[in-house]
Amino acid sequence: MRGFKNIAVVIGLILIQTTAVQAQRIQARAVIDSTNVLIGDQFNLRIELDQPNNVNIEFPLIGDSLSPTVEVIEQSPLDTFELDEANQIKIIQNLTITSFDSGKQVVPSLQFRLQYDELADTIETLPAEFFVHSMPIDTTKGPVDIKKPYEAPVTLKEVTPYILGAILIGALLFFLFYYLQRRRKNKPIFVKPAKPKEPPHIVALRELDRIKEEKLWQTEDIKTYYSLVSDTLRTYIEDRFNIQAMEYTSHETIRAFEERKNLISQKSLEELKNILSLSDLVKFAKYKPLPDDHNLTLMNAYFFVNQTKQEDKKASQPKDEREGEDVDLK
Repeated sequence: MRGFKNIAVVIGLILIQTTAVQAQRIQARAVIDSTNVLIGDQFNLRIELDQPNNVNIEFPLIGDSLSPTVEVIEQSPLDTFELDEANQIKIIQNLTITSFDSGKQVVPSLQFRLQYDELADTIETLPAEFFVHSMPIDTTKGPVDIKKPYEAPVTLKEVTPYILGAILIGALLFFLFYYLQRRRKNKPIFVKPAKPKEPPHIVALRELDRIKEEKLWQTEDIKTYYSLVSDTLRTYIEDRFNIQAMEYTSHETIRAFEERKNLISQKSLEELKNILSLSDLVKFAKYKPLPDDHNLTLMNAYFFVNQTKQEDKKASQPKDEREGEDVDLK
């Protein structure tokens, strides 16, 4: 009798614990999103588990199939959501399944292993049924040709290697053509970019400085001295004002400025007249200027360049302003 009493006590405790666990709403479901499918169609099987968050329940391990006729294509990871009820959670897993057997198919019960304190138990879902329909065959038309497979659209990933190959071949052909053209003209393949052209006034002032340092008037080479000064100004005028001063006579150069009065001031024009007129007298009439005329000619040349130069506003101003500089020829 004592043994039966002990067994009754144990069974009572198990029933009490099982009732306590079930009171916390442990529910397992397997839901199919379509009960009528075509053979080979893929559809979704959703597995849901409602449980308290303090209960350890093990999801069933699912392989490549649920039954001999129901195959598993894909499994999603477990998603956990908190429910409105206290300490209640929902765990969901989605399976993509298919079947290639027509007729009624059954997803068997799925078992969940339960561990609550020292109690171990299992919870099962109800079997889920669906019906697989075979493809209808029109027997009235007789045998027909098998349709050719549809061509999938070409993607960018597939054509990218061909595009890059075409670009590479085009680049090689262009380089080969360029190489042959340069060799035919006896020119180097690669050429350094040309240095940016210096402003006209920089070139002119540097040339006037060189003339000043040579001191040709002291060697009685007066004609060369005045030719260099006038040619420096003519080159400057060509680059600065686009007037063909190297080809014009002095009279034509002065007239070009007079016709375009907005180019230079009247003072600068008078200085230019004096320089060109005196240079012509020295070069063509063998005129011998006074020593002071040498100094005045070079000083007027500096004045003319500095008064008519056009500088880049972004460039820094030169430290030595030559305008108004007293040129010492001694």
